[in-house]
Amino acid sequence: MLASLLITLREGLEAFLLVGICLSYLDKLNARRFNRYIYAGVVVGLLTSLVVAFLFQVVVDQFNNEKYRNLLMAGILIFATLVLSSMALWMQKQGGKEAGQMKENVTQLVNGEKAFGLALLAFLAVMREGFETVLFFSALVYSGQGITLQSGLSGAVVGLLLALVLVWLLMRSTRKVALRPFFRWSSLLILVIAAGLFSSSINMLQAAQWLPMVMSPLFDISFILDDRSVFGTFLRALFGYNSSPGLLQLLAWGGYLLVFGYFWRRQYAQ
Repeated sequence: MLASLLITLREGLEAFLLVGICLSYLDKLNARRFNRYIYAGVVVGLLTSLVVAFLFQVVVDQFNNEKYRNLLMAGILIFATLVLSSMALWMQKQGGKEAGQMKENVTQLVNGEKAFGLALLAFLAVMREGFETVLFFSALVYSGQGITLQSGLSGAVVGLLLALVLVWLLMRSTRKVALRPFFRWSSLLILVIAAGLFSSSINMLQAAQWLPMVMSPLFDISFILDDRSVFGTFLRALFGYNSSPGLLQLLAWGGYLLVFGYFWRRQYAQ
């Protein structure tokens, strides 16, 4: 639940921030008459994301062959890992650019009386984050980390609501709130989640017999903390904890954290 909450909080915060900036900028331009087009774009973007989620699930369910299903899930996990890594490392920098670009686009569209363009702008902002959320949520459910559809949805809904409340408070506040510390440490947590997804993709490739089972399990510390216990399940869902990992899984998890942890540290050491 916490993993899906964190991801949807990050995705929702970016999407709602862009939409909120757009609405506040329209207010400064005395162009509130265009607000309804922004709202329409947001609604259509959310509905489209739901349709994409449904189609995504239908496509996955079509694979009855266990081998091809494992390969598809491995592909989803690897793709989600790459996108999560990119988001965690560069979203803050890109987010600032996107906010400035959105203000410029809004000014041009308002001056040109292009209401459809404003709706499309809001739609694209929400749809992009919605698509990424669907991808990440699917990857978490397929990762075998103990995340069920029900718990994942609960976390996702809570994360979106928190993002909406945070953006509303930011827009209502007259004080400038520093979001950089939040993005910094949440990015680190997301990298740890992505490491768990990447390790799970190795497990899927082994199940599909695309990778060998090397020293599996490498060790077993379930007598200390079983990944099926209450706390172990929590760690498995959030960080990909495994009390009896194979050699390739452990190398994938540790190698990922070393590489992307280095880039994360260099990004925020400036």
